[in-house]
Parts: sequence; structure tokens; C-alpha cells
Amino acid sequence: MAASHFALHQPQSLDQALDLLEMHRASVRLLAGGTDLVPRLKVGALKVQNLVSLQRVPGLGAVAFDPAQGLVIGGTARLSQVAALPQVKSLYPGLAHACSVMATTQIRNMGTVAGNLANAAPSADTAAPLLVYGARVTAFSKAGERVIPLDQFFSGPGLSVLEPGEIITAITVPPPAPKSGSAYQRLSARSKVDICAVGVAANLSLDGQGRVVTCHLACASVAPTPLRCLQAEEMLSGQAPSQALLERAAQSAAAAAKPIDDMRASAAYRRQMVEVLSRRVLVACLAMAQGGAA
Repeated sequence: MAASHFALHQPQSLDQALDLLEMHRASVRLLAGGTDLVPRLKVGALKVQNLVSLQRVPGLGAVAFDPAQGLVIGGTARLSQVAALPQVKSLYPGLAHACSVMATTQIRNMGTVAGNLANAAPSADTAAPLLVYGARVTAFSKAGERVIPLDQFFSGPGLSVLEPGEIITAITVPPPAPKSGSAYQRLSARSKVDICAVGVAANLSLDGQGRVVTCHLACASVAPTPLRCLQAEEMLSGQAPSQALLERAAQSAAAAAKPIDDMRASAAYRRQMVEVLSRRVLVACLAMAQGGAA
């Protein structure tokens, strides 16, 4: 199939970008990193008449942390930028790990966190860790700003609640709680370079008596959308953590999964690995929250 012909627009401001989206409507796509969009255009899998690049829109490429406000990831911030920020490494290790191991170095240097979420793939590596951190997506349109909790963002495979004409300008992540730990682990058929076959993230915090205050657990590539394991979270909340309790929570996460058979893994393998990875990330989170090694 031949690549489609298109016009490339390079707006210098967010307002200009929004004007272009409104002007071209159904015949337009946004270009951030392009690691998913450009290959599809090259093989003719996607037809589009207009591309609106966000690379020259000021302010969208920043990644910053504030102790009171938390982490802000701009709409065109690269995966490698997020992985390299010291505060992300120390305070959001699950996200740092996801951004540092997914795909290849070239893709991490071009791909964006916002693009990874906007694609709404069930296998999106950044989705599970951002879900367990309670992240929110900020989207702008001609109608104004809209803030979307990430657990309300995905509506189906490749589908999100973003409206036509909306641009993701930032992903915001609350500051971590004291005595907390987070982790993400993934499996893929060809080591790091392949799309995630199973991924699990967790974020756990403890009170002064060592009981679990909150625990969030999320999976990738085992359901039509990135999946929060709510029953497993409730099982841990308010409890004194033990190996047996973590085992039961991991089993609950596996029971919540809705995997399919495909070229990357069987449904049975995925469900079994959800339990294995859930146990591993919960153990790692507990060690961090208790002040030990991850």
C-alpha cells in the first residue's frame, strides 16, 4: 500500500493548533512523537489529509516536579525525558521503569507519554503505572480546559474519551505519600523491544503502624483497556501486610483479568503471569514503603 499525501502544519502556539483542528476537522491528525502515526502513514494503513505537529508549540515539552503539586508531564514530553528526571526515578520508580524499558532507544527518544496514552492501546506501558499514581489528563479545545482522571480516560481498545478538537497538554501526577513504594514489571515475547504481553504496576503506602493506607494495582495487555484491580486493592486496604495477604491479592488481580489469545501470548499464560507479576510488584512496593531495598 502507498503512503498517503498530506499537508504538514506546524503551529507556533496552542491557539493556532486548535484553530487548525477546527478548520480541518475529520481530515486532521495530531503529530507529537509520531512513533505510531508515521509508520502507519508510510504503509498506507492510515489516510489523512492534514497533520498538525505540536513540536513548535511552546511549553508542551517540559517535565517538572513540585513537592506540593507533584509531577507535570507536558503533552510532547519524550519518554526518555521522563525516565531521566531524577525526581521520577526516586519518587515514581514504576513510571521511570516503564519509560526506560519499553520499545527501543530510538522510540523512547521520539515517543511521548501523552501519545502513548492517547493511542489507548491496552498494552500501553505508561498507562498502568500512571493509573496507580492517580494521574489526570489535561486536555484543551476551543471550548476550554478539561481535566480527566486517567481511570475514566480509556473507553475501549484504541478508544478514549478525548473529543475531536482536543489536545492533551499535560499529564499531572500527585506527589507520593510518605512511606510509599511503587513498581512496574512487564513481559514481552522478544525481551524489551516487543509490545507488552503482560504488565502490572502497583503503588502502596503505609501508616505509622505499618498497615496499608492505600494500594493501587493496575494491569496492561490483559483486558480491552488498561485495568484497575479494584477487588485486590480493597483486599489490602487497612490491613497489616503479610506474604499470605499479598498472595491472595495477586490471585484476585489474576481473576479480574480478561485476557485473550493472540500472537504475543495465550490468555492462560497472561492470566498466570498477572498473578506472578502482581506478587512481585507488591513485594517490591512493600519493601520500598518499609524503607528497605526494592
